[in-house]
Amino acid sequence: MSRLLPSLLAVALAGIAMSPTAAAADRITGQPFATRSEVYAPHAMAATSHPLATQIALDTMKAGGSAVDAAIAANAALGLMEPTGNGIGGDLFAIVWDPKTKRLYGYDGSGRSPRSLTLAEFQRRGLTEIPSHGPLPVTVPGTVDGWFALHGRFGTRTMAENLAPTIRYAREGHPVHEVIAYYWDRSVPRLGKWPGFTEQFTIDGRAPRTGETWRNPNLANTLQAIADGGRDAFYTGDIARVIGDYFAANDGFLAYEDMAAHTGNWVEPVSTSYRGVELWELPPSGQGIAALQILNLLEPYDLKSYGFGSPEHVHLFVEAKKLAFADRARWYADPAFHPAPVERLISKAYARERGALISMDTALREVQPGTPAQLDEGDTIYLTTADADGMMVSLIQSNYRGMGSGMAPPGLGFILQDRGEQFVLREDHPNGYAPGKRPFHTIIPAFATKDGEPWLSFGVMGGAMQPQGHVQILINMLDFGMNLQEAGDAPRIQHDGSTEPAGQNTAMTDGGEVDLETGFPYETVRALMQKGHSVRFAHGPYGGYQAIMKNPHGGWVGASESRKDGQAAGY
Repeated sequence: MSRLLPSLLAVALAGIAMSPTAAAADRITGQPFATRSEVYAPHAMAATSHPLATQIALDTMKAGGSAVDAAIAANAALGLMEPTGNGIGGDLFAIVWDPKTKRLYGYDGSGRSPRSLTLAEFQRRGLTEIPSHGPLPVTVPGTVDGWFALHGRFGTRTMAENLAPTIRYAREGHPVHEVIAYYWDRSVPRLGKWPGFTEQFTIDGRAPRTGETWRNPNLANTLQAIADGGRDAFYTGDIARVIGDYFAANDGFLAYEDMAAHTGNWVEPVSTSYRGVELWELPPSGQGIAALQILNLLEPYDLKSYGFGSPEHVHLFVEAKKLAFADRARWYADPAFHPAPVERLISKAYARERGALISMDTALREVQPGTPAQLDEGDTIYLTTADADGMMVSLIQSNYRGMGSGMAPPGLGFILQDRGEQFVLREDHPNGYAPGKRPFHTIIPAFATKDGEPWLSFGVMGGAMQPQGHVQILINMLDFGMNLQEAGDAPRIQHDGSTEPAGQNTAMTDGGEVDLETGFPYETVRALMQKGHSVRFAHGPYGGYQAIMKNPHGGWVGASESRKDGQAAGY
């Protein structure tokens, strides 16, 4: 079946709900919906959204590289092979389990807004929102700095060795996969007008087709310069000068000085407990703590007794998400400008207070953010690796809206992100635009521990879907007894409300929309509508999922879902 609209249990007629109790004819084990087996390996494991990137990660670890080396090598490959979701023009976040110190390390590799671009400039242009593409939403790309920060602490191979496979593929070419070709084709009409895009990211003015060989010699040269000259080759060398000159010539504001001033940050992951498991996320400016808030709100309910796909399961999830995302829109921002009351937001006591707003019978239509401070709110790639020494990496990277801003400096082979679109053009908003500020971020890696030991490294791609996806993976496993692969393949729920992305409004006033992937029964849909939910059937986007779990018998368990072109593999 074609996956031109990638979706798990895609059916011929859009909008038809299939009961999850209808067994797949060609599947005789596990859950009664179509899914493939988990992947097991004794030594190392990699799960990425592209099979070639997965193989590069495994090759790196076989050659003596750490899980961090493998993650960097795979991330570089994905920037070449899946430019529809990431690249070195974007930002990076990671959580690393270090077996030597037996603790988690978090890295926030997000870039800041240009220092010469002011709120007054947007107002002078008569803008009430930052455009989605072009020069104005561009922020400093933090990925390369993130690679070197992670490598400096946890790498064992040289960066030149980590980048070599991608440089070779960029010069020699690789066949484009189906889902990537689909999104690439959709991007060309939107981004083709921006200087440098058509010349560097099309074949005779069109997107490469499925199976067609794609080469990017400009990116090969850029990566070789980074391999030879290190981090500074990107941020203070000729690459940064080309970027600065390009934006100066094209009505942009990102300057050489912005690139030279960039630095990422090591941050402490934060957590909450749920059914004996600790879920770890990174604090704002990302949205990871929304997943922790949702889990806290769901914990008092016996989801297992209600059953997967039941009206109670979907209703409670959606209501908890509404409450968490109202806070997301109000409180999540660059902590250097507006520190969020994180400890209070993710506390059980705050969840009990906010949870009192949930009714089992009626959907919330209007949701205001809470007041935790007084009492004490595009496409992406996700990958995870685990090595023979026990190191695990959860890494996510993005250009924000698919291929990013469309701004592709000449000769460099990558596109700058448009993450600055997430700013609000209001001075009084926590996420209000300011020079040298990090925007609210949607990309979040996740990690889970049991009894202080590593258990699960995972992520779900897709904008506001990400914290919703993190929660669904855990409740699928912990409440509904699914294995690692089934938890990702199960049909998903996505609530789309007026509070996302974090923007002009922090309150939801219309109840929003509940998107249900095919696989939920009609009985559930009818019951949700009776509670006041507006329900849509949508093929997507529901994100893309990769995961690695510690095998209690030794080694690793891997999973990569079918919504994208990914692969989990080990040795």
